[in-house]
Formats: sequence, C-alpha cells, structure tokens
Amino acid sequence: YFSTETLADDQGAVTVAVTQVNLNGPEDTLDFYVALDTHSVNLDMDLAKNAFLTTDTGLTVSPVRWDGPAGGHHVAGTLKFLPTLGDQPVLEGAEQVTLTIRNVDVPERNFIWVLQTPD
Repeated sequence: YFSTETLADDQGAVTVAVTQVNLNGPEDTLDFYVALDTHSVNLDMDLAKNAFLTTDTGLTVSPVRWDGPAGGHHVAGTLKFLPTLGDQPVLEGAEQVTLTIRNVDVPERNFIWVLQTPD
C-alpha cells in the first residue's frame, strides 16, 4: 500500500505539493496531482517535459500528459504516466516509487512513496 498523503517541497520560491492518485489501483494511467504555488516565478512550463518516474526495480518512465494550465502563480493539474514500460507493469515488484520534477526554480525535487504493509 502506497501512502496517499500529500508530499511537499518548498525549495526556492516555489512550493510544489504532490499527491499520488492511484498507485494502489492503477487504471489506464498512473496519476499524480501536482499543485505549484509561488509569488514570484511564472509557472509557464510543461511539467511533462520536466518530470519522470523511477522505481527501485530500475524502471524509469516519462509522463504522457500534464493537464495543468500554463502560466500564473498558482497552477495545479495531473501528471499522467503509462502503467507499463513495454510489456512490463511499472509497479510490479516495486517497493519504492520516486517522482522527480526538474527545473521548477531549483534543479531537482524528489517525491518518494514507499510501499507499506498494512498493520
């Protein structure tokens, strides 16, 4: 079970908060809700070009879509990744998933979800 708590990173002038939406029951895509908040940086970037997902099993996948608006100081949307890489399920055997977002006012931000066994 991957935690559904929101993970936040407030490096630089931008706060980025990420919530995994469906790692525990993937559908057509693996989705991450991302909210960016700033008072000084224009958030006119396509996060699909600045993000990737890695697992502790060695897989790395790029997003297929970012549906957030471009520009402004408060931007939110969903980053979507395919659940398979070739014919291999991305989450198969994974105990840790890391979403990396690059070049949002700092070189890199990492958001890590660790598989937890139910108590």
